[in-house]
This record gives sequence, C-alpha cells and structure tokens, in this order.
Amino acid sequence: MAEYINSVRMLVAGEHGLVIEFGNQISPEINERVQRFAKLLHLEQIPGIIEVIPTYRSVTTYFDPLVITRQELAKSVIQLLGRIENKCIEELLPPRVVHVPVCYGGVLGPDLEFVARYTGMSPQEVISLHTSKPFLIYMLGFIPGFPYLGGMPSEIAVPRQERPRERIPGGSVAIGGNQTGFYPIESAGEWWLIGRTPIKAFHLTSDKPFLFSVGDYLHFREISIERYFAVRRSVEEGTYVPEISYL
Repeated sequence: MAEYINSVRMLVAGEHGLVIEFGNQISPEINERVQRFAKLLHLEQIPGIIEVIPTYRSVTTYFDPLVITRQELAKSVIQLLGRIENKCIEELLPPRVVHVPVCYGGVLGPDLEFVARYTGMSPQEVISLHTSKPFLIYMLGFIPGFPYLGGMPSEIAVPRQERPRERIPGGSVAIGGNQTGFYPIESAGEWWLIGRTPIKAFHLTSDKPFLFSVGDYLHFREISIERYFAVRRSVEEGTYVPEISYL
C-alpha cells in the first residue's frame, strides 16, 4: 500500500459530511491525489453520496444518512484509497484544457502596467508568462465558478491590493499573490486586473452552469481588442463554441 495512505485523515463535517484530507499543504502532488480520488468517487457512484467537493488538499463528501452511514462511507473510502494510482482513471477521464481568450491591458486590463513595473518586466513579458502554459484548477470559489489556479510563474506574482475594488467586471483576468484566475461574474475583489475574457464561465439557468470543473486546466491566450468584441458578439448570440482540448 502506498505510503501516503497512512497520512490520510477522515474528519467529520456536520451531520452528513465526511472530509478526506490528503495533506496539510498546497502542492501539485497532494492535489493530484485529491483529483484522482474525486474522480474515483464519481466513477464508483456509491449509493447515498450526494455531492463530492475537491479542494486544494482534501475531498469533502456529503451523503444521505438514510442510505449510507458515516462508518459505511469511511469503509468505502479506505477501499478506494488503494486504487488512486490506477491508470484507468486518466483513460476514462483525461484532464481537459479549456482555452480562454484574453485581451490584455488597456481599459480591459487596467493593472497590467502596474504588474509590469512591480515585476521589472515589460507588459508583453508579463503576458507571455501568463499565457505560457495551462494552469491547473485546484478549486472553485469564492463566487460561482471562480477558478483558483496553480502553476503561475512566480516571476509575475504581486501582493494583493490592500483595499479591494467594490466592482470588478465579469470576465476580468487577474493576479493576486502567486495565484491567477478570472471573475466569471461581477464581484468585489483585491486582485490586480491584467485583462478580460469575453467568454462566459457561469450560466445560472443552464443545465451545466459551469464551463470548467476542478481538475481541468485553463490556458489563457492573448487576443486583440477586435477579436475580443467579435467573440463577445458570438457569445451574446449563443454561437460561440469554447475551445477545449485534452492533456
């Protein structure tokens, strides 16, 4: 049995929740186990499980106590932990890459110049690093669909603003600390705005309201202002098809 299993903890979360904790720090290795275990739970379809919520370092499961007890669920968890390394998980559910078009700088990214000055780079160098590779979605929050991404180059990290903006437009792409992401809907926030995407990541009335999920990757791609408005029109008309590939 893999050594990491000995460090896994199961914690009570209210009357019908169970937290499976894989570590006490944020790291790609721990999050990979989180994602693989969450996928296993979805594949197994254990009767009584209502919801599976992966985070940076744990998986929270909510269950119906009239269908399955906490003890029964914990027993199933222990059995599944030994299967995390099974390669068939990737074959059944390969990681998706959602490509996100972004117009950087100007009125759509008013803080790009600040980020460039703070990091000692040119605006284009900041953009080049921000678009250099896909970023893993560790978790979603604090507003519907907001992706917390890992893997952003440390060279473009900047401290969060001391005083949050009261209104940030939906679609704003931002950097805060060593993290990056974008605001699916209008919100307050203290991250630095470097661009904006015209795509919609959250649709309240849709059967599938979220464009992406935890465990997917986002790959930001630079587009011109002309392309930004063209894509926005396509989104508004309902004809835009997001570009999605697989790792």
